[in-house]
Amino acid sequence: MTDRNDAHSVPRLVLLLGGARSGKSTFAERLATQSGRSVAFIATAMATDEDMRDRIARHQSARPDHWQTIEEPLHLADALRQAAAVADVVILDCLTVWLSNWLFSQGDAEQLERDTISAQHYAGALQEIDALLQGISELEPGKTLIVVTNEVGLGIVPAYALGRVYRDVLGLVNQRVAAAATRVYLMIAGLGVDIKRLHETATL
Repeated sequence: MTDRNDAHSVPRLVLLLGGARSGKSTFAERLATQSGRSVAFIATAMATDEDMRDRIARHQSARPDHWQTIEEPLHLADALRQAAAVADVVILDCLTVWLSNWLFSQGDAEQLERDTISAQHYAGALQEIDALLQGISELEPGKTLIVVTNEVGLGIVPAYALGRVYRDVLGLVNQRVAAAATRVYLMIAGLGVDIKRLHETATL
């Protein structure tokens, strides 16, 4: 267990990003388990079809039964406050799904396709992230949030407008969270590389 005297040395925000099936969730759960601290899990996915129900069930079965689970597809700051009240380590899995939920809460697909260039989609999502980051800054010492997200900007440019907006907004969201994080791990084939440490030590 973490000594309360060492609470101020505990990382407040850890970001894990990578591609699909890169081991992000497994790594997040391993970090939480190895901490020896109480854990709560914020799940942003919704069971919208059979495949998602199966995926959610598999993730749930892999987590320890004593972990608290909070299902919240949209309101991340509220979910963080609720989770931090019952646990010292909170896993948020994931920002990628949250952004999809948030975008489609702004209107139906056809409306979004017509209005994808509007700056409101960028500003609104980033305001939600700023609220989450503010909530993190207000956590008492000894609390840690582990955020899982995807890196979706390494492939080809999406052929449709909504896909391009999603890619762009998620990139901005990831940048904002990474800037505030103590540690940022890039997941590659199940291995986590601390890219924030590499970034901070890189010089010419």
